[in-house]
Amino acid sequence: MPYSGFSLDGKVALVTGAARGIGAALAAGLAEAGANVAVSDMTTRLELARDTQSRVEAAGVKSATYPLDVLDINSISPVIGRIVDDFGKLDILINNAGIRIRKPALEVTEADWDATLDTNLKGLFFCAQAAARPMIAQGWGRIINIGSQFSAVGSVDRAPYIASKHGVAGLTRALAAEWAQFGVTVNAIGPGPTETPGMLAADDRTPEQVQADLDYRMPLGRRMQPHELTGAALYLASPAANATTGHLLLVDGGWTAL
Repeated sequence: MPYSGFSLDGKVALVTGAARGIGAALAAGLAEAGANVAVSDMTTRLELARDTQSRVEAAGVKSATYPLDVLDINSISPVIGRIVDDFGKLDILINNAGIRIRKPALEVTEADWDATLDTNLKGLFFCAQAAARPMIAQGWGRIINIGSQFSAVGSVDRAPYIASKHGVAGLTRALAAEWAQFGVTVNAIGPGPTETPGMLAADDRTPEQVQADLDYRMPLGRRMQPHELTGAALYLASPAANATTGHLLLVDGGWTAL
């Protein structure tokens, strides 16, 4: 009999920041594994989010697009309530929405700090909190937070980003400890450098400088592609991961191995 532990047939997932990049790739991957997928992003990216919805629907599952800005804390619970009403439940949350600001620590402004921490950590927490309520009520759920290799190590010119991603790792452990009793697991994925529109926009280095950095720091020797994170997400979302919680799964091309 084929092993079915990775099947997501009949599950309902929400992916935040799903208009492009990692979020779009993970939404499509969940759909290919059988999950129905609610797609969300900011109102300015809804057309791109609908493109992701089309990719999801091409896998033969149900999808819909919802405007969700994780900085608008009061809007999070109503949106998740709509998703539960529309799909009948919520089993999986991929907490993907995030930003990065790359600059020396001496140049970081309060606005830089607040934008990064409010998006990457505060918004992530309140999305997890809102999603956990229906998951706890049904006795099963998967919350997967997108961290970074910088959830585990430091670097230069990324102080707010690294602070937020270390926070994601710690918050993942705290929520995992609190919600395991209710059948809800909480884990994080730590991607290494991944070629996304957000990363490219935040990096003002030349291609030669980027490659020199990758040659020095990353055994893989290149930036990863968003779809290379799909396997990690499918594992953590699936019944195969019933006993995995509070874990930071690094998918970083060997960055933290050095």
